[in-house]
Parts: sequence; structure tokens; C-alpha cells
Amino acid sequence: MYFKNAEEVLFQWVSRVCSGSPDDIAALYHESAVLIPTFSPHTVIAPEGVRGYFAQLATRDGLGVRLHNKALRKQSLSDTVHTLSGIYSFEFEVDQVLLSFPSRFSFVMDISLPKPILHHHSSQVPRNLS
Repeated sequence: MYFKNAEEVLFQWVSRVCSGSPDDIAALYHESAVLIPTFSPHTVIAPEGVRGYFAQLATRDGLGVRLHNKALRKQSLSDTVHTLSGIYSFEFEVDQVLLSFPSRFSFVMDISLPKPILHHHSSQVPRNLS
């Protein structure tokens, strides 16, 4: 599958995370992709690692991702290579309480590839200390 634009890849990623299918999510990541995940201290560099990370995340009850569209920023590096950055919130239950984890993200993707995500970094928004 090829994508028309970088935003379409992002929207597919959100939809696939919400559906809880680690195979479908991992299918968006290039074989040499780097994933710096939100809920793990370890960088993931292999396709089976990407799938494993999202398989673990999919075990959370009520899993969802909500994109903050107003925070979305796109930079085009070429006709097919783009970065997207912004904020999304993961939601899932912890001890039967639905919690939200606002997180910053950046994706580097090449939409000329069937597996367009080359790099993905995500981290929770830090709590304000002031």
C-alpha cells in the first residue's frame, strides 16, 4: 500500500493503534525503522521489536490515541520524505480507571515506500514543575 501524503500515514497509524492490531501497526514501519517509544526506555530497531512493543501496548484495556490536530506540524524534506510532529494522547485503563497520557511525537516518513515510517520518537509531555 502506498500513501498520498504523510498525514494519511499518521491517520492510518492512529486508526491501527486504536484497533489494537500490532501486525497492522508494524506494517507501517520500514524494515530499518527506529522507534523510540512512549512507554519503554528502550529504542526499538527491528520489525519484530516494533510488533512486540505494540502487542504489549494492545493488552491495555480501553487503548486509544487521540490526535491534537491543531498541534500538528509538517516539514517536507523532498517530494516524498516528510516529518510530522505534534501532540497525541494515549488513553487506556490502569486499575480500572481510564487515564490519558499526552505525548509529543515526531515521525520521519517516505511516502514512496509501502512501509513509509522510517523514524518515530514519542515521549510523554513532562509535568510542569512551576
